[in-house]
Amino acid sequence: MSEGGVLDSNVLILNRFYMAVRVVNVRRALTLLYRECAEVIVKEGGQFVSYDFESWIELSQLSAMDKQLGEDYLQAIHYELRVPRICRLIRFDRIVSHAVRFNRKNLLTRDAYQCQYCGQKPPVHKLSLDHVIPRSHGGQTTWENIVCCCLKCNSRKGGRTPQGANMTLLNQPTKPRLNPILADSMDDPRYESWRTFVGIGAGD
Repeated sequence: MSEGGVLDSNVLILNRFYMAVRVVNVRRALTLLYRECAEVIVKEGGQFVSYDFESWIELSQLSAMDKQLGEDYLQAIHYELRVPRICRLIRFDRIVSHAVRFNRKNLLTRDAYQCQYCGQKPPVHKLSLDHVIPRSHGGQTTWENIVCCCLKCNSRKGGRTPQGANMTLLNQPTKPRLNPILADSMDDPRYESWRTFVGIGAGD
């Protein structure tokens, strides 16, 4: 993975009580770590151990000599910095709402960036959101009535229902139980350590 891709990968953020509160990218996580607002949490010998920024650099230098599958590293001037997977906020103790935020990014992630009519996965800028039941027919802007749709299918469907446009949905849209970005990450072996904390909070 390129360094830019590594910086955009995900880090699970916990509050002071080890409850999952959100997912951020590596850039944000390292900023929190450097500013001493957070510490890295790593599972070692069946237990979770914490590291501040200085001790994380030391651990990174040691682990870089024997890199394990699933570990990513960033090249600093004099050393390689291991990418954290979980960070704990030192002074943040609020409990974040379990509600999954209704927004474009979460909707596209829920539908795996796949048009729910033709099944194609075009570039993100060629994806739109479609009201299954059009607003002109009383359709609501909800998880259960919005799907990811390519521009071609969106144009073909127009202001009609899928039946009226002779189109079939691949999946019935539903409200996700977990944050879609979080749920999507759980299929990646790099985030295996998240499973201990998923379902305790994890809003975004």
